Amino acid sequence: MSAVTNDSALPEGSLLPDAERRQKLRKIRAFRDGFSRYGVGAGGLGVIFALALIFIYLFYETFPLLKPVSVGVETEYTVPGDEVPAPTLHLTLDRYEQIGARFSKSGTITFFDANTGGVLERLEVPTPEGERITAFDRAESRRSLFVFGYSDGGVLPVKVDYPQTFVGGVRHIHPELSYPLGDEPIRIGAGLVEDYSALAVVEGRGGYIVAGGTEEGEIAMALFSTRRNMMTGEVEIRRSDYDLPSLGRPVRQILLPETLRNVFVIDDRGHLFNFNIVDRNNPVLIEEIELVGDGARVTASEFLVGSRSLIVGGSDGSVRQWFLVRDEESGQSHMTFIRSFRGHDAPVTFIEPESIRKGFLTGAEDGSVGLHFATSSVTLAMKSVSDVPVARLAMGPNNRRALVKTEDSDVLRVLAIDNPHPQTTLSALWGRVWYEGRGEPEFIWQSSSADDAFEPKLSIVPLSVGTLKAALFAMLLATPLAIMGAIYTAYFMAPAIRRVVKPSIELMEALPTVILGFLAGIWLAPYIENNLPILITGVILFPLAVLIAGFVWSRLPQGVKSLVPSGWEAALLVPVVILTGWIVVTSSPWIEVAFFDGSMRQWFTDVGIPYDQRNALIVGMAMGFAVIPTIFSIAEDAVFNVPRHLTNGSLALGATPWQTVTGVVLLTASPGIFSAVMIGFGRAVGETMIVLMASGNSPVVNFNLFEGMRTLAANIAVELPETAVGSTHFRVLFLSALVLLVFTFLLNTAAEIVRQRLRKRYASL
Repeated sequence: MSAVTNDSALPEGSLLPDAERRQKLRKIRAFRDGFSRYGVGAGGLGVIFALALIFIYLFYETFPLLKPVSVGVETEYTVPGDEVPAPTLHLTLDRYEQIGARFSKSGTITFFDANTGGVLERLEVPTPEGERITAFDRAESRRSLFVFGYSDGGVLPVKVDYPQTFVGGVRHIHPELSYPLGDEPIRIGAGLVEDYSALAVVEGRGGYIVAGGTEEGEIAMALFSTRRNMMTGEVEIRRSDYDLPSLGRPVRQILLPETLRNVFVIDDRGHLFNFNIVDRNNPVLIEEIELVGDGARVTASEFLVGSRSLIVGGSDGSVRQWFLVRDEESGQSHMTFIRSFRGHDAPVTFIEPESIRKGFLTGAEDGSVGLHFATSSVTLAMKSVSDVPVARLAMGPNNRRALVKTEDSDVLRVLAIDNPHPQTTLSALWGRVWYEGRGEPEFIWQSSSADDAFEPKLSIVPLSVGTLKAALFAMLLATPLAIMGAIYTAYFMAPAIRRVVKPSIELMEALPTVILGFLAGIWLAPYIENNLPILITGVILFPLAVLIAGFVWSRLPQGVKSLVPSGWEAALLVPVVILTGWIVVTSSPWIEVAFFDGSMRQWFTDVGIPYDQRNALIVGMAMGFAVIPTIFSIAEDAVFNVPRHLTNGSLALGATPWQTVTGVVLLTASPGIFSAVMIGFGRAVGETMIVLMASGNSPVVNFNLFEGMRTLAANIAVELPETAVGSTHFRVLFLSALVLLVFTFLLNTAAEIVRQRLRKRYASL
């Protein structure tokens, strides 16, 4: 039989392709190989590019948080004056920061164009004939409420309104004055005072409070409640006087919070007196404290928006924040020093709070102006605008403009301020912050409230801890069950039953997580709460029952065990598990009665363990159920694909099947098993709907199994649709997404490094 040496001379009827056909097939194969190689490479680069674009977009939305604050003089012009020159009492800006107002000691309010200084209108505050204005004060900065004090002891609250009309699509504003307690000066206290050294006015839920203090230390204060008659339209005013004790020292400032529960009086030494005025007939002096200390004196003080925080400036240039902190033992609230800010090199002369945030401006005798933010405890900018002391400051309601007037100068400077996100420093986002009304510094996420003067709390720590907490408890449940199940299914289970079990478990992954979250929140959480003992009995009885069943099986005669085909032994555990589950559930009420006085839920409360119905346990069970298919499928494939010659060789050398699993199979499959765990952990970290519906969404910082949590992903899903585009809250939510992306990227990178090292280490097997 001769060999065929010529490709073209194939035997007749041969099934082999001829030379031309083989050449064509080689080209097709080369094309497919190249297409696959470059196609897979392009796909991988496309994935990397897509992830990079996501990262870039998130960073683009987050970048404005990193933008530095800028403060600069936009323009300056001559102070808009009165027809009769008089000292300036106060400056303000309207809500659009286009119209300024100058209050003068003559009783004239001059409205001017904030861009040019041109006078728009002048309005006169009624002044009794022969009297002069001797005192002035404003209410909390969000309200255009002021009070004038006259030399005869009369006081007149005044409101400035900015009604607007539109003519031809152009907005026109015409300032107006209104008098909430009438346009005639009123008397407070005994009415014998002829001159006040300090005045204060506030509008609260109970009405208007007007207070005055004298050089002799006397304090007069009255509450005026108004009610409009529905029939006649007349406003009825009812008055209630407060009986405050004399300080015996000159009163320099009176501060009235909106709650109308306290009044704070500062004397000439810089001491603050805190009176509780809930009982108007018997005000109680709670405390006397020194605000500055070290031989300095108080030179300026103002409430921040909401009148909860007091900012104090000293003659030493210091700037400090105080607010009321409740003492749990006595039940009283005491003024507490909270934080200090970067000071000036000269005494502070004026403090101007922002009207919608916890920021404020300070002016000093050296002509410098400081921009500060209380929540983040930072001084954002310090700028010198003049060589003479700052006399008056006015911050616009939108925090983009400010007016600065210095002493002995006719120049009014307009500052342009770019400060959109002052509360997003590293310390505010990741550190403990002492928020208003709290007893100590804490990690808190609370982005909104019904209170207009609310202090946003944007700590990312509770969300990060909640994310790790949810993933941790889910993995504690899912990892051992999934890996052990994968090992048994791939190595010990009979092929026939494996063909049913593996697809069934993988089918679990198709269940929508919203359904799992719904069932966990609506059914599982109440059921577990009403049957808490099953957690204890289940953890004890299920492993014990399986061990007993295994021990009994090992002691059965070989003839009996041979009746069950190899690999079908697990089927015998099904009735054992069902029976044990029935015992666990039915014994729950008896255990509660015997050991927990009839209610394990109440027992937790009595011993000081908080218990929420929707908690980390419920999330761990539901999320673990969702993660098990992912870990099981990948780990099972890794174990099943261990080369048979390795396991057969181990068995041939005398190792038992279990020794083969622990000494050969697990080591060889460890890279795949590790990948399965990491992918499952990544799935748990990014899970949204289960956590959203089953956790209670409480942003707490603990790892208590029986309390809820809020994760980064769930928080974004809940709050992003409701936030204002471009706001600080909006940016911080994108920062949360960026943190989540970076965290998962670093986690997956570390996991891949470990997996590659495991593959390299056990490749010789």
